[in-house]
Amino acid sequence: MVKISIIIGTRPEIIKLSPIIRLTKKSSTDVIFTGQHYDYDMGLQFIEELNLRTPDYKLKLSNRNPAYQTAEMIQKLAKIFMNTNPDTVIVEGDTNTVLAASIASLKSKIPLSHVEAGLRSFDWRMPEEHNRILADHASELLFAPTSISKHNLLNEKVHGKIFVTGNTVIDAIKHNIKLAEKKSTINYRDEDFVLLTLHRAENVDNKKTLINIIKALIESKEKIIFPIHPRTKKRLQEFNFYKKISNSKNIRIIPPVGYFDMLLLMKKSKFIISDSGGIQEEATSPQIKKKVLVIRKTTDRPEAVKAGMADLVGTSKNNILNSIKRYSKNPKFPKKPSPYGSGNSSKKILNILNKF
Repeated sequence: MVKISIIIGTRPEIIKLSPIIRLTKKSSTDVIFTGQHYDYDMGLQFIEELNLRTPDYKLKLSNRNPAYQTAEMIQKLAKIFMNTNPDTVIVEGDTNTVLAASIASLKSKIPLSHVEAGLRSFDWRMPEEHNRILADHASELLFAPTSISKHNLLNEKVHGKIFVTGNTVIDAIKHNIKLAEKKSTINYRDEDFVLLTLHRAENVDNKKTLINIIKALIESKEKIIFPIHPRTKKRLQEFNFYKKISNSKNIRIIPPVGYFDMLLLMKKSKFIISDSGGIQEEATSPQIKKKVLVIRKTTDRPEAVKAGMADLVGTSKNNILNSIKRYSKNPKFPKKPSPYGSGNSSKKILNILNKF
């Protein structure tokens, strides 16, 4: 039996690797939480909420600076790998956790397996782009969610073996949607609302960009529910704009929500406005089926755009405002299957791991 170390450190990694964790036995799998999302609401809450087993290792990081944090994770993960000596290390996505685990695995001479390999925005401003490119080139097994992702990897001539498996995020929704309907405690005061999520550094750390986005949202007059990310709230306060959005008549700010609440917010919304990569995938699920207006200049999920399930609207005030008005009148969702698979990606990945 293959001995696996599964690395998680952020909310998306916990969600997307949860189907794989559920299908593995504790006797053959170590789960390591890096603590990159040190905030309980953004990290450990999701492990408990999804009823996943407690991580075998939980790192405590002393510094929040990305470079120091990554270096600290590399050191601590390498030390764990010396004790556990897994046959492979599994990482997912494009976080600093992925970067650190990739380097620690490579230098410990342990084969790396990358779930959600081959995504590209071709936007070097995004720290996620650096992380996933480095992880892909360090990996022995690359699990590409789509043929577009596979094509990106072939173009870059990565040395590892590439497999198109779909995306485990669809597995997670398929497994959890009924539980979410039972356990969600969020209060839907407005049945006819648009869901907003906003957190990417290139959007929220840039004062002009962030204020343009917020102005468009306020002027749209759409009823908007906004689970605010800690980073976004901090920046709005720094830019003296938090009070303006708080006092707006159409935007309801709520604290960060758990996974079940987010699934129900997506499902019940009219459509979604977001700069999240994961939400672009999740919204294509048969259980969600909601259009996403992507407030970014580029997207690493072109499959959703190509299928007509998402629209890349940029970050200019007028483009956002016009798109909101257009989709408010016609929020229909295409009658097509999700480009990210049918919900059996985790089984495919584990079968491949056992084979290779």
